[in-house]
Amino acid sequence: MKPKNKFQQHILELSKRLPKITEPQKRWAYKHCFDHIGKRNAKGIITCLECGHSWQGDNSPLADTVLGCKCPYCSTQLEIKATRQRVFKEIEYFGVITTCDGFQVIRYFYISVYRKAGEQARYSYSEVVQRWLSPNGKEAIVARLRGMSIMYYDLWNFGSGLEIRPYHRAHDIDPTQFYSRQRVISEISRNGFCGEYHGIHPLALFRSILTNSKAETLLKARQYELLKHFVHSGFRNIDTYWSSVRICIRNGYTIGDGSMWCDYIGQLHFFGKDTNSPKYACPDNLHKQHDLYMKKRRAYNEREELEKKRQKARESEDRFKELKGKFFGIAFTDGTIQVRVLESVDEYMEEGRAMHHCVFDSSYFLRPESLVLSATIDGNRVETVEISLKTLKVVQSRGVCNKNTEYHDRIVKLVKKNMKQIRIRMAA
Repeated sequence: MKPKNKFQQHILELSKRLPKITEPQKRWAYKHCFDHIGKRNAKGIITCLECGHSWQGDNSPLADTVLGCKCPYCSTQLEIKATRQRVFKEIEYFGVITTCDGFQVIRYFYISVYRKAGEQARYSYSEVVQRWLSPNGKEAIVARLRGMSIMYYDLWNFGSGLEIRPYHRAHDIDPTQFYSRQRVISEISRNGFCGEYHGIHPLALFRSILTNSKAETLLKARQYELLKHFVHSGFRNIDTYWSSVRICIRNGYTIGDGSMWCDYIGQLHFFGKDTNSPKYACPDNLHKQHDLYMKKRRAYNEREELEKKRQKARESEDRFKELKGKFFGIAFTDGTIQVRVLESVDEYMEEGRAMHHCVFDSSYFLRPESLVLSATIDGNRVETVEISLKTLKVVQSRGVCNKNTEYHDRIVKLVKKNMKQIRIRMAA
């Protein structure tokens, strides 16, 4: 693609001036980006797939993969694999972090290796992407063309040149290794970078501290976990948390888990707590406080959901009274157990909550041929009884979590004994 402005034209000219990858860099990449394999056959002969030499290994039992063997010919540390496979091919990415004429440059190389038993390993490389950052964070991408593929979006056309390209996710490369010797522009060092990436991709870290003063503050304050969270989330809603972040920095509190801390502060906001107080913003045990407020939030949500169900159910109150109103007031006892008809939708809800069954959720109050009664002892619920108005038989009598209690048979017997009251109301 042709450069569209002077900035892109300048970047393309600088790209052509970048030196080729050096021999030490290539050797370092080949050594650190791939596992080095020693193939062991059934006779115990080990073949180094780096130099091609073979030797007789010991006859000790060997698992499929063992680490820690050194080739006696080329001194390469090998991973021994017991396999019949003869050809091994691998592809990885390797990165170089450097500078050019005041720009920060991250270069990505596509490297591959072809190994065959008895032959020396053949390595190859090709530079596929360059990410350029100006001191103010302005960015340009220089890359090769990509081939059309359903399965692979990084199918590079190695015959194409390195040119200015529009952004594509294929350009977001996370290489296996970055070369150990790195150079950064002075603006990145000024903004707090000291050589450590703290689990953040170098490009994302550099872009953040060059364009976002809050990212720079977090890096200099050593709030690395929080910085990583915001970088990975695109600094979404950082202003919501910033006053609490400043409290943490002022009190020397290091946030150990950025995502969890933000969730926790969000819950504090929801419950109206003072997030500018060190008492809340700097908890001694973040995990414990986070779990505590998440538990409170779940309880709140459950109450809200229950209230919605209650409001919806109340819309059926007139229909319920039409179906069951004639049975209101029925109650009987044997001196210990009291049994009475549930007379409102709210009573069905409370019965279901207390007994942990579905008498409310399954809308028993709207079933024309069902009548529900509650059996209690000294005001404490014992079992919930359902009677069929079609057969005048006890369909079920359930205690907490649908389990029968020690009073089950006695309750069923008491209901059957007083079935006459229900029959009379039906005939009225």
